[in-house]
Amino acid sequence: MEASYKEIESVSFTSDIKNISVAESLVDAVCKNNSVHEDHYGNILIAVTEAVNNAIQHGNLEDHNKKVLISVKQNSDELCFTVKDAGQGFAFDNLPDPTAPENIEKESGRGIFLMKSLADKVTFEENGAKVILTFGRI
Repeated sequence: MEASYKEIESVSFTSDIKNISVAESLVDAVCKNNSVHEDHYGNILIAVTEAVNNAIQHGNLEDHNKKVLISVKQNSDELCFTVKDAGQGFAFDNLPDPTAPENIEKESGRGIFLMKSLADKVTFEENGAKVILTFGRI
């Protein structure tokens, strides 16, 4: 049976790309306070900042009147970072494969692929306006 989650941190900020540093600071603090091994820290940092970047740029269209919310929950086995924007969402189940030959040289389209590669589990809710990144503790 899955242990229940407890929220340990949350922060919200305006949709300014400069605020990715707020997400980085949150990840730093959570990882330090939970003794996350340095081998896993990089995966968490990249996945969460990618989710925040997507929320700012694609979800909220860099509208400074819209907020991004990050919350962090934990149980004995996992850390879960939730990133939510105020956008309409997107077709997260119908994305082009960034590793396909026709997409290799495109400059965008790799964020969700990266998140799925780095997190143990990626879940989309609210039509894609909310992403939950789950990392097992090792």
